[in-house]
Amino acid sequence: MKHISHKIVSFLMAIVVLFSTMSFSIDMHFCGDTLIDTAIFSSATTCGMEMQKPSPKECSITKKNCCNDKQISIEGQDELKTSFDSLTKDQQLFTLSFIYTYSNLFEEVNENTTSYKDYVPPLVVKEIYKLDETYLI
Repeated sequence: MKHISHKIVSFLMAIVVLFSTMSFSIDMHFCGDTLIDTAIFSSATTCGMEMQKPSPKECSITKKNCCNDKQISIEGQDELKTSFDSLTKDQQLFTLSFIYTYSNLFEEVNENTTSYKDYVPPLVVKEIYKLDETYLI
């Protein structure tokens, strides 16, 4: 059971490291106040109602564009390895004590200790269930 739980915890920690180092962006396209499309790792598709920029020969008065694009960028962690020397004394003490207790956690105990080895059961004088006439059926 310990072996399976150890594999599960290792897999979950690998996923945490993967997602903490990964960076991605979310693109959203709004038409007015309505969200039209959302895309991860690519650009969002438009609704087709974008205003085109007027050429310099046309009228300089333009309408306000109803469409709006928004992009959210999530940056991942670049550096994962920290040196042991850059830690404070308290952090070093915590790290060493954690490693020591974690390594001793999985030691197997070979001797069987039984606490009831010297225990003598009481003598049965009367059968109590027959005296009370209670039987489990």
